[in-house]
Amino acid sequence: GLQVGQELSGARLEALLASLRLSRCLDAAYRYLGYRPRSEAELRERLRRRGFRKDHIDATLKKLREQNLLDDVAFARFWAENRANFRPRSRSMTRGELRSKGVTEDTINQVIRDIDETESAYRAAVTRAPRLLHLEYREFHQRLGEFLRRRGFTYDIINQTVRRVWQEMKE
Repeated sequence: GLQVGQELSGARLEALLASLRLSRCLDAAYRYLGYRPRSEAELRERLRRRGFRKDHIDATLKKLREQNLLDDVAFARFWAENRANFRPRSRSMTRGELRSKGVTEDTINQVIRDIDETESAYRAAVTRAPRLLHLEYREFHQRLGEFLRRRGFTYDIINQTVRRVWQEMKE
């Protein structure tokens, strides 16, 4: 609504600048969300580090929630499913990752209850096991067990999974 030669009052100019800053904050949020879904805490921190004011960040997050582009439950489900499909981890490790992303405990509990740790450990193990087939059982157990331990699985699940994978690989 601006025209060449139009004079602006100080209040109108300040309103235009505030609108521009809000628009820039929203654009930065869209770009950041363009790579992958984010939690609200991740996005808030990113915008804060970029130097945007708190009121602009709050308005941006509100608008993104209204557009269904910011939803911590959907983000947590995406994260857990992505991990389950590509880099299986235990419930406790997934919990820690989601906690570090700023997701609330209630949301985390709701999402991780669906994780089948036995199946996750098995999927992780079968991707690693072919590289270890040349080893004797003792070293195979040790190396695969360490691999699964680093992904947060318990001793019982590790032992059960290693035995299962060893039998399947040798048959």
